[in-house]
Amino acid sequence: MRPLGSGDPLRLGPYRLLAVLGTGGMGQVFLGRDRAGRRAAVKVLRRELAHDPHMAQRFLREAAAAQAVRSPGVARVLDMETGTGRPWIATEYLAGPTLSDAVGRHGPLDENGVRALGAALAGTLADVHATGLVHRDLKPSNIVLTSGGPRIIDFGIARPEHGLTLTTTGQAPATPGYAPPEQVLGHRTGPPGDVFALGAVLAYASSGRPAFDAAHVAAVQYEVVHGIPRLDTVPPGIRAIVEPCLAKEPGRRPQPHHVASHLAPPRGRSGAGRRGRWPRTSPSGRPRPGSWPPCRGR
Repeated sequence: MRPLGSGDPLRLGPYRLLAVLGTGGMGQVFLGRDRAGRRAAVKVLRRELAHDPHMAQRFLREAAAAQAVRSPGVARVLDMETGTGRPWIATEYLAGPTLSDAVGRHGPLDENGVRALGAALAGTLADVHATGLVHRDLKPSNIVLTSGGPRIIDFGIARPEHGLTLTTTGQAPATPGYAPPEQVLGHRTGPPGDVFALGAVLAYASSGRPAFDAAHVAAVQYEVVHGIPRLDTVPPGIRAIVEPCLAKEPGRRPQPHHVASHLAPPRGRSGAGRRGRWPRTSPSGRPRPGSWPPCRGR
């Protein structure tokens, strides 16, 4: 968080802006307060992009997607204005660090923490997919750790389940190391793409290292499409969950509710790791084809 700059707006709709929460390629996010004193995160499209039809459409799509999802695991939309020269979206203000900040400062989560995180995120993804949307940008910096559980933010590149991933320039808006192979290649991305990202997020949360890493972006994307994820520092119990999520073929990845059920602790053992029956594995430790129920969508 930093103070407002000389070119920053002072008010957007009913919100008086107090500080800058973050800045991205598409817009800025401000801490705002309405007349009743309620705080909100107010995202506004950059001034220089407001007249770009493609970027304005993407911003409008984000507003519609975020408003369509009704889940306790996402930031709730409070208000928006999309018909002005500088469209904005106000969502509930989430107090807490992002997963990337938390791991960067304090190190990896323990296994129980990763299980709780993964079960909550998988449940939220199931809610997102139930609306017919695919988030397409799940990553540690888009997960806020609040006192009420993890929340997924930023629906900036969300699409309907059967929408194409390609932009007008022919480039897939994919986050290196978290976007699935099909998204990297510019193919149609459905719910299994979010499951791949969830696997990469859990690998990072449990080890402090990305599952796919290289010296530059192109090399990371190559590893996602052709390489083997680096899971040697992921605890075995979490690795057994992560590996099926990172399958190259979308149809071999589990559905979110299966991931959640395997991660959740048994009844009466809050915070304990689940030790249920797991998919059959090959001698290499990888799940055999067909051992997970396939994720819907391709």
